[in-house]
Amino acid sequence: MRKILVLAAAAAALMTAACNTIAGAGQDVSAAGRAVSGAADDAKR
Repeated sequence: MRKILVLAAAAAALMTAACNTIAGAGQDVSAAGRAVSGAADDAKR
């Protein structure tokens, strides 16, 4: 579980660094949220 959180945090940091506009930041945050949700769903199984 801790490994998933570390990977999600790293992915969020990379996505935030890669965005150039406010719209891009919104898309990056949305993508990070979907990734965390997917990881949480996988952990439930």
